[in-house]
Amino acid sequence: MQVAMSLPARILYVSGEESDEQIKMRADRIGNFSSECYIYTETNSDKVLSLANELQPNLLIIDSIQTISSPYIESTPGSVSQVRECASELQRFAKETGIPVFIIGHITKEGTLAGPKLLEHIVDVVLQFEGEQHYTYRILRTLKNRFGSTDELGIYEMQANGLREVSNPSELLLSQKDEDLSGSAIAATVEGMRPMLIETQALVSKAVYGNPQRSATGFDLRRLGMLLAVLEKRCGFQFGQNDVFLNIAGGIRVDDPAIDLAIVSALVSSLEDISVPSKVCFAGEVGLSGEIRAVNRIDQRIQEADRLGFQEIYISKYNKGLDLKKYGIRVVTLGKVEDLYRILFK
Repeated sequence: MQVAMSLPARILYVSGEESDEQIKMRADRIGNFSSECYIYTETNSDKVLSLANELQPNLLIIDSIQTISSPYIESTPGSVSQVRECASELQRFAKETGIPVFIIGHITKEGTLAGPKLLEHIVDVVLQFEGEQHYTYRILRTLKNRFGSTDELGIYEMQANGLREVSNPSELLLSQKDEDLSGSAIAATVEGMRPMLIETQALVSKAVYGNPQRSATGFDLRRLGMLLAVLEKRCGFQFGQNDVFLNIAGGIRVDDPAIDLAIVSALVSSLEDISVPSKVCFAGEVGLSGEIRAVNRIDQRIQEADRLGFQEIYISKYNKGLDLKKYGIRVVTLGKVEDLYRILFK
């Protein structure tokens, strides 16, 4: 709705889920009317395409494909056959008229697109809008793009009057605190094409309720187990009788292996109860033998840390071709996890 109202064009917004009154209430709350936006509450695909041919909009929005049904298929809306047929009809309409069609689709509990896989195959672009229920941040990812890169990423903040673009996510994802506390480390990550700094938080405490717990929010739990095993085997840290809790601040999920080094630092910091200096950040992948591996786009990560006023960044010594003198930030190169402990915590 926010996109439809902000484009200076003729828009046909087809809603099968909400009434005219509900959509009007939302539109009034968002405000910023600058387009010729027509609302049509209909679920019959024949009637939708008939109106679209008559109106000839610059953009057709279908909300959502699971509510649209074709009269030529004898099954309920949202079924595999209905979704397949309606998507094919919309694809033919777009190709014949040259009018772009935005199809909104439901997702499953696992976060994947509901319906037949054909839905993802026939469209040109797949955008996924994701975010945690209890946080205001939303991430728009490109999963498929026939006309360009899939490395683009948008970060937004949900407000009462719609979405606001977050131009500098690093400052929002770093928590503000008055003193250095143990169990916190800053990671230099890359989401899409955008470098940003995030805070990793770890809590290691004695297990008093039987089996030690392992919990991770915003990070792969299996990878956390691997990092704990590396710390036990290669460095001798005893995590076996401790509860371990890990959290990525800000409510986002990160799959970048370059945050391994920050997570290891946060885990050791919490176990030893020694704080990591607030002006230090990390970018490196940890291997099974305890080596710190090189990561891609290290130059962008260093520049982002330098821009935000950090004084040191710890990276792998295997990142080749770096001119360390050109940075305003001190770059510390490491080869193994043991080196990190010796330099940072002793």
